[in-house]
Amino acid sequence: MTEPLRIGNASGFYGDRFDAVREMLTDGPLDVLTGDYLAELTMLILGRGRLKDPTRGYASTFLRQLEENLGLAHERGVKIVTNAGGLNPAGLADAVRALADRAGLPVRVAHVEGDSLPAPDGFLTANAYLGGAGIAACLRAGADIVVTGRVTDAALVTGPAAAHFGWGPEDHDALAGAVVAGHVLECGTQATGGNYAFFGAHDVRRPGFPLAEIHEDGSSVITKHHGTGGVVDVGTVTAQLLYETAGARYAGPDVTARLDTVRLKGDGPDRVRISGVRGEAPPPTLKVGLNRLGGWRNEVVFVLTGLDIEAKARLVKEQFADALARGERQPAEVRWELARTDRADAPTEETASALLRLVVRDRDADTVGRAVSGAAVELALGSYPGFHLTSPPGKGAPYGVFEARYVPVGEVGHVAVLPDGERLAVPAEGPRRKLAPLAEPGLPEPLPAGPVRTVPLGRVAGARSGDKGGDANVGVWVRSDDAWRWLAHELTVARLRELLPETAGLTVVRHVLPGLRALNFVVHGLLGEGVAAQARFDPQAKAVGEWLRSRHLPVPTALLEEPEVTA
Repeated sequence: MTEPLRIGNASGFYGDRFDAVREMLTDGPLDVLTGDYLAELTMLILGRGRLKDPTRGYASTFLRQLEENLGLAHERGVKIVTNAGGLNPAGLADAVRALADRAGLPVRVAHVEGDSLPAPDGFLTANAYLGGAGIAACLRAGADIVVTGRVTDAALVTGPAAAHFGWGPEDHDALAGAVVAGHVLECGTQATGGNYAFFGAHDVRRPGFPLAEIHEDGSSVITKHHGTGGVVDVGTVTAQLLYETAGARYAGPDVTARLDTVRLKGDGPDRVRISGVRGEAPPPTLKVGLNRLGGWRNEVVFVLTGLDIEAKARLVKEQFADALARGERQPAEVRWELARTDRADAPTEETASALLRLVVRDRDADTVGRAVSGAAVELALGSYPGFHLTSPPGKGAPYGVFEARYVPVGEVGHVAVLPDGERLAVPAEGPRRKLAPLAEPGLPEPLPAGPVRTVPLGRVAGARSGDKGGDANVGVWVRSDDAWRWLAHELTVARLRELLPETAGLTVVRHVLPGLRALNFVVHGLLGEGVAAQARFDPQAKAVGEWLRSRHLPVPTALLEEPEVTA
């Protein structure tokens, strides 16, 4: 039987902890080290950078990390797989080869390309989400470092696992298990206690990065290097499994993983075993992420202190509307939001103050630039008492828009460029299956009626939320069977709308995952045109789950008294 493959991750986003690569290489044994640098917003950032310098378009941080750690990785025999190539994987691969030559290291570098598609008119980038087959081909050809462009986050794990175990495209269950492990690893320390609802129970000041011990059947153990910070338990893994997912079918280019088959079990301190994952043939299409510049945006935040907050807000809105009306052209979108952060009889000026936020958008830079900032500044001596701003208004900045489309797999040329320069076309092998929703699973028997107490939902439930384009997902889970019997019946779509009034008028879909004791809600359109458009106070929906947990509702007192169950 082939030995398990130890895959660690050292980056969950472009800007993650710089020292993580060295820590993962020195704190314990590894076979493969991955780095995930790409997100929807990152592709737009790289696209704008490439406009200034066509030779770039990749995550330069990875190259700087490699300058410090390439020798260490080579010495320890750890292969590196990363999507840091962004929009220019060939350019980054060349830069890595040059670095290895300067260091005198016989490192074999390969890269994967073909994800970049012709951008439609008006768009800056268009990239298909590739699977792990190209990565596997590079590793089978002897690569020590594989650089990719836009692949799915989980492909950084499915590729090395397929190469190591010899999986083919029809090994759906094994691939699905690797996809689930990859999804847990992809956001780095979110699997080891970072951003965790029950963070107060653990020391998460500097959580270690996660790793997965992948087995030949696709099962895995999620853990971290011994002695590093944070925690790995069923709760932290559940939270990450719910992050940026939706229903039971989790589709990707390698396989469609069935999240309703995932089984989690504690396997010792800081170890969680993932088993039972079933897979299905992947869909016949690939997701394509498109980015364009949407226009220009400006923001001004007025500070309102003390008494008459609502009246002060009305005054400045009226004054600003009058000032804009006197201009040559008004912004296409003007949005106000009053955050009542003030308290009555407050002991400090800051806690006595509310924030009135103005956001303007337009296709024209001048319309949201000097005209808006000038109108705000000119009110300084003639508006509400105590007038001031959080910072001087700027001249505005461009904002982006993300869109997702789908194209047939055969229209995308997936290519592995091997260490010797050979270009190997990666065919879309195996059967394909159109994605269809599953029937809603049955709910558990409800808890018997009994006494309740009105408390925050977070007293009994964890949550994690995130973004997918303009949609937000909110995953909610509990830690005992009785709590699940209550949650499954209590937290309906209607109840969620009551608790989160911002979802009014939006389509909300609830997905039930009994094996995880979890509900996953997708709120369509909450984020407008996506994170780059900055349409909302929390543009990536990172804290929607915590907002939900803070909302009060009647909870059975029996659940408030029961001991914590984590396995």
